[in-house]
Amino acid sequence: MSSMRKKIPKFSSDAEEREFWGREDSTEYIDWSKGSQATLPKLRPTLRTISIRLPESMIAELKRLANKRDVPYQSLVKVFLAERLKKELSQTKSPSRSQ
Repeated sequence: MSSMRKKIPKFSSDAEEREFWGREDSTEYIDWSKGSQATLPKLRPTLRTISIRLPESMIAELKRLANKRDVPYQSLVKVFLAERLKKELSQTKSPSRSQ
């Protein structure tokens, strides 16, 4: 494709812009090969409710720990899961260690 791109028009409303991009091919307007990945850390992730069965004793311990930290126990579970995921993912990205 040529290096000349079509000019993106000015839009009078979000609805007009949505309608435009819904029917147009963005590659005729934007050179995506020059794009870069953006990180938007302040956006809240989409949450999904799940159901998980845990032993009552484990829930009691979670509630006790959460109470010490003055946070809801479900929030503490999310923190624990996030920490473990980060650890596991960092281990899979690092070179394997010899045993």
